[in-house]
Amino acid sequence: MNEKTLTVLGSTGSIGVSVLDVVARHRERYPIHALAAHSNVERMAAQIETFRPKVAVMFDGEAAQRLRELRPRNGRTAVLVGMEGLLEVASAPETDHVVAGIVGAVGLLPAHAAIEAGKEVSLANKEVLVLAGELMVSRARETGAVLLPMDSEHNAVFQCLGGSTTAPGVERVVLTASGGPFRDLAPEAFGAITLEQALAHPNWKMGPKITIDSATMMNKGLEVIEARWLFGLPPEKIEVLIHRQSIVHALVEFEDGSVIAQLGLPDMRTPIAACLAYPERIALRLPRLDLTQVGKLEFEAVPRERYPAFFLALEAMHAGGGVPALLNGANETVVAAYLDHAFPFTEIAAILEKVMRKAGALAKSEAPPPCLAAIRGIADAIEADALGRSLAAETMAETRSRKPDPGK
Repeated sequence: MNEKTLTVLGSTGSIGVSVLDVVARHRERYPIHALAAHSNVERMAAQIETFRPKVAVMFDGEAAQRLRELRPRNGRTAVLVGMEGLLEVASAPETDHVVAGIVGAVGLLPAHAAIEAGKEVSLANKEVLVLAGELMVSRARETGAVLLPMDSEHNAVFQCLGGSTTAPGVERVVLTASGGPFRDLAPEAFGAITLEQALAHPNWKMGPKITIDSATMMNKGLEVIEARWLFGLPPEKIEVLIHRQSIVHALVEFEDGSVIAQLGLPDMRTPIAACLAYPERIALRLPRLDLTQVGKLEFEAVPRERYPAFFLALEAMHAGGGVPALLNGANETVVAAYLDHAFPFTEIAAILEKVMRKAGALAKSEAPPPCLAAIRGIADAIEADALGRSLAAETMAETRSRKPDPGK
């Protein structure tokens, strides 16, 4: 089995922790060159003590200084800071494999740096392809970088295609979705949803942002956009079904009518291991799937009235250009505000709907922003993302200003 030196971007988040759990089971095969995180100094310090990377990066400058103060405990690990540090470790010649696990648009530039350096890149950050999918896939072909899908659904498609992102003879790809915590709640009761309820996912353990995106099913819409570019498929060949057991992660139907599905328990360590070991397999001592215990597998269409955010993502995909990047930026902004108790759960999709209408008006204006028409480079993706954040902030401010005064 081949040894791979790893850089893990987002090592203190839920994906990063799972990656390092897999690495800990195969230490001799996966030496760590670098770990990178935003600001969780305590967890990073513990990871450094365990894995002894040559470099650690903290995106937050204050956190980097605190980590440097712990250096006597951290051996010879160098501490870098900010985006400059992320770009350095993502493209470092000592690294064979980069795990792109930073949540959100901030992960775009480091992933791009890894692709430019021709690395093997595990994409656990769907925003990379949502913001600039066509550009990233094209550059990977040119530089020799290998893009490996670490998201459970995309990894499932990858496995159904025999460890490939090319899809000859594919009639359609079906991604599955759990439906989140409100799949059985009547839509008229959504107004009473609490933040605690929205963060209680029934099947997966994830970070807060992706958990909220699962509850709205925006995450699945973004995954459709990601799949379009990753597998080179037209939008009409990608479908989504709600599958509440989260056992079947994806299905691929071929032109001859054959359907291949990938099954497994909902545990991110399985697709992580498939990416790290590619093109081989490594052993994981995890609970095994027992279909007699599962009992039945259920599949349902996605209802528009329950998941309007999902359909906004599909609308953005069909609009093309920079509209998916715009919607992603708006969604990150709105979800962050929701996690800060700024408004009820139902306002997430309502605000994003208004943002999309504003984007449509901008695209038809006398001087439309060029980034809405096409993503010709990284700068366009960043601009479209920033525009989405600006429109979201503007729309949230308008929403707050129109609220009646409870004292009147």
